[in-house]
Amino acid sequence: MSAVNEERIFVASQWRLMWWRFRKHRVAVVATVGVVAFYLVVLGADFFAYTDPNTTEAYRSLMPPQPIRFFDDGKLSPHVYGVVGKRDLTTFRRVYEADPSQKVKIRFFVRGFKYEFLGFIPADRHLIGVEGAQVEESLFILGTDSLGRDVWSRLMYATRTSLTIGLVAVALSLLLGVLLGGISGFYGGVVDNTIQRLIEILRSIPTIPLWMGLAAAVPRQWSVEQIYFAITIVIALRGWTGLARVVRGRFLSLREEDFVTAAELAGCSRKRIIFRHMVPSFQSHIIAAVTLAIPAMILAETALSFLGLGLRPPAISWGVMLQQAQNIETVALSPWLLVAALPVVVVILAFNFMGDGLRDAADPYGV
Repeated sequence: MSAVNEERIFVASQWRLMWWRFRKHRVAVVATVGVVAFYLVVLGADFFAYTDPNTTEAYRSLMPPQPIRFFDDGKLSPHVYGVVGKRDLTTFRRVYEADPSQKVKIRFFVRGFKYEFLGFIPADRHLIGVEGAQVEESLFILGTDSLGRDVWSRLMYATRTSLTIGLVAVALSLLLGVLLGGISGFYGGVVDNTIQRLIEILRSIPTIPLWMGLAAAVPRQWSVEQIYFAITIVIALRGWTGLARVVRGRFLSLREEDFVTAAELAGCSRKRIIFRHMVPSFQSHIIAAVTLAIPAMILAETALSFLGLGLRPPAISWGVMLQQAQNIETVALSPWLLVAALPVVVVILAFNFMGDGLRDAADPYGV
């Protein structure tokens, strides 16, 4: 290593060293790009959806996905074939056939149903639409569900709900974990024993009976927003214990360090010592732990909603969408209803790979 590079490393900050090491983890970098892409969908779910996710129509129930054809007569012209539905006289099920004579052209950045971007900016532009037809009646990229609702549009809104619950729950868990874990490790004694016994009690409660009891306790007349925040708080109250123990262990090792003693002798308050001196010394480890905790929160919400113990219709989440795929008949006849499982797998893997990269980068001086 040249002298210039050595000097560059010696004068670099902790965050810069972490960034240099994180860049070397190619899989983690790709995973981070994937996570960013998912959260762009969270911000622009209305823009990426081309129909209202709650629009129902019985005559297009369980319509299979339409493949997008990008070329027409050798020219770039994205389009889908029209769909003709008819009743099968043997099974009495409605079946759909593509009609090559009807080519529905796809256009980008078209006007559609109105929404509020970021919750307060009126807008009606959407990423894709169709030319010369009603998009609600002619475009079904991922098919429709049993009520005739467009699966692609519902998937966009479900991504927003599931990923937002993960972030909010982790934020609450982070607050509780750092606060109670820090207090436990810094003060010790009776305070430490009390907090640790509380953690053990929470971790010993059986998960499924707990969720069943909470689901029964939630009033049926609650709105979607009330149930959303209730599920978020419950998941956070269940998930802070692991982080608290990690923080406690770090505090136990740091409270005897020279810089903590110096801060005490300088007259710093205990609150300042905790949040200005001790927590920043291992915040990189907290970031890695939080990154690995987000997938657990997302899986918890998805599993609860899938079992009917979490969010309920008309809420839209990955778990709610997967409720329709709970029987073998649905999986066999309408496999596209399982599409909500794909983003669950992808985002969980992406978060785990990103967390691995952050965990390695948290120790930039390691081998």
